[in-house]
Amino acid sequence: MHPWRPLIFHMCGQRRNTLGRTVFRGSQGRFPGVFYNSVCKTQPAIFPCADLHPMSRSQIELESLIQYLDALLDIPEFPDYPGAMNGLQVEGSRPIRRVGAAVDASLASVHAAVEGKVDLLLVHHGLYWNGARPLTGRLYRRVAPLVQGGVALYSAHLPLDAHPDVGNCAVLTRALGLEPAGRFGSYGDEEIGFRVETDEDREAFRDRVAEASGGGPVRLIEGGPERVKRVGIVTGGGGGFVADAAEAGLDTLLTGEGSHHTYLDAMELGINLLYAGHYATEVWGVRALAGHLREEFGLPWEFFDFPTGM
Repeated sequence: MHPWRPLIFHMCGQRRNTLGRTVFRGSQGRFPGVFYNSVCKTQPAIFPCADLHPMSRSQIELESLIQYLDALLDIPEFPDYPGAMNGLQVEGSRPIRRVGAAVDASLASVHAAVEGKVDLLLVHHGLYWNGARPLTGRLYRRVAPLVQGGVALYSAHLPLDAHPDVGNCAVLTRALGLEPAGRFGSYGDEEIGFRVETDEDREAFRDRVAEASGGGPVRLIEGGPERVKRVGIVTGGGGGFVADAAEAGLDTLLTGEGSHHTYLDAMELGINLLYAGHYATEVWGVRALAGHLREEFGLPWEFFDFPTGM
């Protein structure tokens, strides 16, 4: 037995979801399945998956793995915001034997990946949101350690929000014990989130969302009925979908964050609006995607957790 396994199984309950994926429920820390370093809060919380094999001989060439990821997530065809630049953003220098995952391609995540000796870092928010610009300053400080360390960086934004298996919206939906009743919310011609059905008090639903997200604060704007029955789920910055929720006959929208005017939108359109945090609602996809690569290729992985509180 791997020496990490007693710790992980002591900390986490394991279950198989309906799609055959392994989902971990953490008993400590802000996010399910994430072990928090209680000795030094400044260090990243690193979550090795339960089947991590540091000495694994499994490896795959970077080009082959990128082709697989692009096809899995429909990267070439899926629309996204300008600057998302989904897919391989920084090329690595070696075959992939070990994978890291993080929500953001931040300097902290980059350093954690290099220090953790991963060969590929999967992120949801990549490097190039401000468009093409000189490789100087903050951008250089993020890219240089990757190049010097030979670590590849792969980013998937909306394609990872929307994926029906490893996507943020899908995994969060399953973490809440809910089954999709259809899709909800779109960007261009592509559907992003899901609609689900339940029947519970809105405060109880908020508490359940907070528990699934690791116990962090969840803001509830009580614009809709006291009983939650028809819910739209769009992770990240989905506050702009309030009007879409009303038009779709939903009574509740669960997302990460939104603009000031969404309070008025929710109150005047009769929608309960839950803000569970942009970061907290988007840890799911990169972890699920890394876990998928373990299942498919035997690649060990770890999650670098740098919560923003937003």
